Amino acid sequence: MLSLKLLGAALALAAFATATPAAEPENFLYTSNGELPGLQKILERPDIGGVQVVYNWKALEPSEGHYDFSAIEGDLKLAQSLDKKFFLQVQDRFFDPKARNIPDYLLNDPQYGGGLVPQADNPGANKPKGYGWASMQWNAPFRARYQALLKALATEFDGKIYGLNLPETSIDIDMKHDKTGFSCDAYFNAEMENLAYARSVFAKSHVVQYVNFWPCEWENDHKYMSRLFDYASKHDVGLGGPDIVPNRKAQMKNSYPFFNQYKGKLSLVGMAVQEPTLTYKNDKTGKPFTKDEFLKFGSDYLGANIVFWSAQSPWLKH
Repeated sequence: MLSLKLLGAALALAAFATATPAAEPENFLYTSNGELPGLQKILERPDIGGVQVVYNWKALEPSEGHYDFSAIEGDLKLAQSLDKKFFLQVQDRFFDPKARNIPDYLLNDPQYGGGLVPQADNPGANKPKGYGWASMQWNAPFRARYQALLKALATEFDGKIYGLNLPETSIDIDMKHDKTGFSCDAYFNAEMENLAYARSVFAKSHVVQYVNFWPCEWENDHKYMSRLFDYASKHDVGLGGPDIVPNRKAQMKNSYPFFNQYKGKLSLVGMAVQEPTLTYKNDKTGKPFTKDEFLKFGSDYLGANIVFWSAQSPWLKH
């Protein structure tokens, strides 16, 4: 008979067993803080296996070192009551000029360098660029505060949630005029440090890093993409992305070939179909991609185990 200690170790190893891509990925709902109660009927559907909820940093840390996880607790309780899996995403970058959603002390204390830098992001096909903000993770004191948040979350939720999701690697800032100490290597190293730290404190739940592009890199010319995938495959780290856009050229020059190369070698692959993703069209049909087209590419090429669907997805309205 296994001792409790050995049983716990066996269960932990089982949780990190490499997920084999299924014939069709499991469908999860994707939503934001405060919206899940209104989407309960979708979450109740038998073809929805769980939910991913995005929480911005400011909502979780109203003041330095003081955390408020009540929103997570409420959403997790709802998911558990329906026997659904729960993923939480900690958001430190934003795609609206008014969204400066990190704690005020990070914006005001000089040691954090201002906390945020402006960025531009294309929110979907045939839409103009809109400015947002990226957190200065390359600033060491700033990064330490982010890791303190991850530790606090792990203390409360490791083993209770199905997984933690870290936001996409892509940022788009004005590097020529940057005065924050940004460099391509400093950003990559900071993101990898955060990922390693998240994996160390979340010992039971999945940890999934979203990866799409790395600033300064194209076709793995800095070896950022290959280093991330190699690290993930060796350290029980899952990977994913904020969008499934079948055969899109930019992604095919960056993260997508690595997902294909590492099919079956990662602990979990979770890809998303978010609101901007729904605006992209199939070049062959001239129409938005269908659910089946997203799922086929996600499963066959990317090796997805989970697809996080926007509540705006047409098939969820049926």
